[in-house]
Amino acid sequence: MQEHAAAEHDTAPPEQEPAPEQALQEAAERIAALEAELADMKERWMRAEAENANVRARAKKDVDDTRQYAVQKFAADVVDAADNLKRGISSLPPATDDQPAIVGKVREGLEGVERSFVSTLERNGIKREDPVGRPFDPNLHQAMAEQETDLHPPGTIIQAWSQGWTLNGRLLRPAMVVVSKAPAPELTGPAHK
Repeated sequence: MQEHAAAEHDTAPPEQEPAPEQALQEAAERIAALEAELADMKERWMRAEAENANVRARAKKDVDDTRQYAVQKFAADVVDAADNLKRGISSLPPATDDQPAIVGKVREGLEGVERSFVSTLERNGIKREDPVGRPFDPNLHQAMAEQETDLHPPGTIIQAWSQGWTLNGRLLRPAMVVVSKAPAPELTGPAHK
């Protein structure tokens, strides 16, 4: 029986090698498939690199913002102290020639402290903004009152109850302001007398 199986094995036709044209065709198809796969992988790699660059840029911006604005609560407290110092100086009686010398010295000393204090704040990115004379901007100002006047165009800040403050260009505290509005038209005629 083994001889019969061996005989059948010997009589099986030998496998034929593919024709050269067919081999070239198969090789060309294989090369095209590999090139397409390479292009796909290259595109995926480029997208992944771009995404990594975006993640790094966002992380760097977040770290920079955190560094720059980490003191925001402290800065808000400090500007309250600066405003209180300014209010204290403003509450002093006006300078006169017959005032005691000590009052003048106290005023000068407090004004010097305030200048130094505000200068220190400015060096650290905290700036006071004087809004008087500027157009009202609800992003920077808080309107506390409106006042009729024909001396200023409507929507102009004519008085600041408190100054606005920014921290590195970002609003820290809005200015509390009085905004001008057009005077009401005078009603005349027999029905309004």
